[in-house]
Amino acid sequence: MPGKEVWTRTRDKLRSFPHFMAACAEEASAYGRCVAANTQGSKDLRKDMCAKEFQALKSCFTLNVRSSHSLNF
Repeated sequence: MPGKEVWTRTRDKLRSFPHFMAACAEEASAYGRCVAANTQGSKDLRKDMCAKEFQALKSCFTLNVRSSHSLNF
């Protein structure tokens, strides 16, 4: 059943997420601090307000995912 393969791959990817989050803890914290700082009180988060921090987190995730594929993680 082809549909089952999709769910198996998705489940495997989701199980890897905590590993990637731990590997990118510094970047995730910086992004979280930026979002929190920009949404306190009556402030609204606007597009690209935390773009630099998001890009750093995205780059970290991408790097770790690529390296895990080469290691067959």
